[in-house]
Amino acid sequence: MTDISWIGPALASARPQAVAALLRYFRDLDIAEEAFQEASLRALRTWPKNGPPRDAAAWLIFVGRNAALDGVRKKSRLTALPDEDKISDLDDHEATMAERLDNSDYRDDVLRLLFVCCHPDLPATQQIALALRIVSGLTVPQIARAFLVGESAMEQRITRAKARIAKGGVPFEAPGPVERSERFAAVASMIYLVFNEGYSASHSELPMRAPLCEEAIRLARLLLRLFPTEPEMMGLLALMLLQHARSDARFDADGQVILLEDQDRSLWRPKLIAEGLALVDKAIRHRRPGPYQVQAAIAALHARAKKPADTDWREIDVLYATLEVMQPSPVITLNRSVAVAKNRGPQAALDLIEPLSDRLTNYFHFHGVRGHYLMQLGRKNEAREAFGRAIALANSAAEAAHIRMQLDKLQRDEGGDKKVRRAVGHLPVRSSS
Repeated sequence: MTDISWIGPALASARPQAVAALLRYFRDLDIAEEAFQEASLRALRTWPKNGPPRDAAAWLIFVGRNAALDGVRKKSRLTALPDEDKISDLDDHEATMAERLDNSDYRDDVLRLLFVCCHPDLPATQQIALALRIVSGLTVPQIARAFLVGESAMEQRITRAKARIAKGGVPFEAPGPVERSERFAAVASMIYLVFNEGYSASHSELPMRAPLCEEAIRLARLLLRLFPTEPEMMGLLALMLLQHARSDARFDADGQVILLEDQDRSLWRPKLIAEGLALVDKAIRHRRPGPYQVQAAIAALHARAKKPADTDWREIDVLYATLEVMQPSPVITLNRSVAVAKNRGPQAALDLIEPLSDRLTNYFHFHGVRGHYLMQLGRKNEAREAFGRAIALANSAAEAAHIRMQLDKLQRDEGGDKKVRRAVGHLPVRSSS
């Protein structure tokens, strides 16, 4: 076969399944990862000649397991691995492995691997880094670029995570029903954190961090295949699809942030929107609402609006109020205030968020949103102060630039007011008669 471009995607697709099964065999992340890498190297040598195996994951598991066993044997000065041609011709072994993967092993293995990466003893940054390395197969340099840290620092982060797992004696048995329900939320949260790492990137960071959005969506698809009737998994995938559909419209040519209501909606990706909307509708039919479903429903209302004026802000307000009950958070209330401002005006929105000032005093978006409401109310000095605080807390140059645009607008408005006042001062005085 001359075209081998199919091998890379095949290896990437089979990786979670293969690494998870190898982890079950050897109960060691390093050995499982090295075994998969060795199997991948052998695949690169044999698949172009022999063609794709019937089941890539089964082939990689079988070859990787033998390669790892050979390493153990060599350390014990035992017999070496059989010749390449004997390993490559899997015959019934591959069929047996594939048959096992069709049963519960696959589901439990991949879930176990995700659970290991989301172990509660690990900080969120280590969970994400480990999942991207072990489950997704991103290289350390790729992950380091995505997190905007040095390669050595990222290598240490992943190494510390592995050491913590080994030291903590994490069980590698198939997770039971109770553990699945308890840890499912952690796995879903990790996937959404991966997505947000990419989605929150500035325009200049997009080439390095945008692939994280795609990887999070891929992991969500994988988890949905494991839990095809779980409405919250549908909601999470829908939410990410609907948000990612807007990615091409979020920045202008100069890299400046474009707010949702100002975006060119013709740049939104209809296929992703259609898939997301279908998932939202399917999830709602299960009548088991959850936070991801509610957030997806909010994103769906934005996606269905052909133009900003068509947005159903009243329904968005209701959904955010529902989300506040499900998942109380000052950030959710801050987001709800946007819908309140659209429905009841900036004063009602300002009244809603003022009690949050202590908890969100170091949150960039709080001061930016508050400044916007103050500006709408004509309280320009207070608005200027809020915008100044927002710039000091900006997480990226794009965020700071957006706030500076608001300050420029405020200054232009003030200039117009001064001209009006000067003109009024020169009008002739009329007698009361």
